[in-house]
Amino acid sequence: MDTTIENMINSIDLSAPVPEYEPMRQYYYLKACRKIVKEKSEALNRPLTAVVSTFGCQMNARDSEKLLGILKDIGYQESDDEENADFVIYNTCTVRENANLRVYGRLGQLKKVKRANGEMIIAMCGCMMQEPEVVEKIKTSYKFVDIVFGTFNIFKLAELMYMCFTGDEQVIDIWDSTKEVVEELPTSRKYPFKSGVNIMFGCNNFCTYCIVPYVRGREKSREPKEIIREIERLVSDGVKEVMLLGQNVNSYGKTLDDKLLREIAKIDGLERIRFMTPHPKDLSDELIEAIRDNSKICNHIHLPLQSGSSRLLKLMNRQYTKEHYLELVDKIRNTIPDISITTDIIVGFPGETEEDFEDTLDVVRKAKYDSAYTFIYSKRTGTPAAKMDGQVSEDIVKDRFNRLLATVSEVSHEHIKRYEGMDMDVLVEDIDDHDNTFVTGRMTNNILVHFKGDKELIGSIVNVHLDECKGFYYMGTKND
Repeated sequence: MDTTIENMINSIDLSAPVPEYEPMRQYYYLKACRKIVKEKSEALNRPLTAVVSTFGCQMNARDSEKLLGILKDIGYQESDDEENADFVIYNTCTVRENANLRVYGRLGQLKKVKRANGEMIIAMCGCMMQEPEVVEKIKTSYKFVDIVFGTFNIFKLAELMYMCFTGDEQVIDIWDSTKEVVEELPTSRKYPFKSGVNIMFGCNNFCTYCIVPYVRGREKSREPKEIIREIERLVSDGVKEVMLLGQNVNSYGKTLDDKLLREIAKIDGLERIRFMTPHPKDLSDELIEAIRDNSKICNHIHLPLQSGSSRLLKLMNRQYTKEHYLELVDKIRNTIPDISITTDIIVGFPGETEEDFEDTLDVVRKAKYDSAYTFIYSKRTGTPAAKMDGQVSEDIVKDRFNRLLATVSEVSHEHIKRYEGMDMDVLVEDIDDHDNTFVTGRMTNNILVHFKGDKELIGSIVNVHLDECKGFYYMGTKND
């Protein structure tokens, strides 16, 4: 816990009126909830446990770290056992409709659990909750859910929990938008040595297949000094790598300010800077040059393509063409020859023809991606694409998807092999899932490396000889 935040919480007088302004208002409720949770724990003669279940993107993962930080601060212990937890919160995603169905399925299971444990508190937050029909469904069909809030007021968890503790009605607090950004609250990071940092929120692009602008709102950027101050605090707490996060991160201040990147790179103790996710239409020459000029900025750009067909890109409202995208890739590679480029690709967008799909395969071959996240188009109610004619049949989509995977695999494997036999620095992240005598980590270009090592290496940057490329990752040997 940040000592400044802890001192502020301790200074709160619970007998005084509730502060009107943030974050002091939340500090009041943090302290009030601590008292309640302590009393509940003493009555049960055991600690209370909480599960934070995250659906969706890295923005949601970062939000969940904040939610867990608040829960730990008020006295809950983290658990992964939903059925026996005292508090369960689902941080939801609504990019695809099947994500909503998964959440409803999980809620149905929790209903039975809560029937046996009336003291369990269930909360729902995130993008799903920004849809009025979802909130109405929870109010009518899932009355056992105790707390419902959205994407704009994540920071209010302690206040909403206090309302739940002291009242007997379902607590629902959904905001349509906000100009308020409250970041000075407890956070529980998944990794002590790396962290996401929100630099902006929302999206103004309105791609025709995407629900995000409707549930995350319009773009708003944080003040540079706030971002710098947060990263400085993280570094003083042992963080070596930060990921700058936003729905369209290089729209920060309209474009991701290369000056901001250069200022972040000056922070002593910070060793790596990543950012997710840029939009091809906004990637400036200055930003590309900033990556080239600063060794701390990782030489990896995730540049979503979505489709290689200029016709489909127009229907998607992506605001660039196949030719512009390939020119941008060439510019990036000419400026930073060793750059790693990854992408997102959708197969089966309404109206996609075989010629359109071949254009996508052509871009994959020419762009030489190190990897690609590939998706079958999923009709999303509430988006313009859901009403478009020409929905592609399932068998054609599956055939194209398999062909895309084969092409990405072939191209990526051949391109990634360029590092074989080289010595590279690797930030060790964890013990290998398949062999506990190995550790796994990432090079600056985001490619995974597995090599012999123990848990003492986790969080450190180690020089590794890359012995063999195994497709999308390397097997290596630690240099002495």
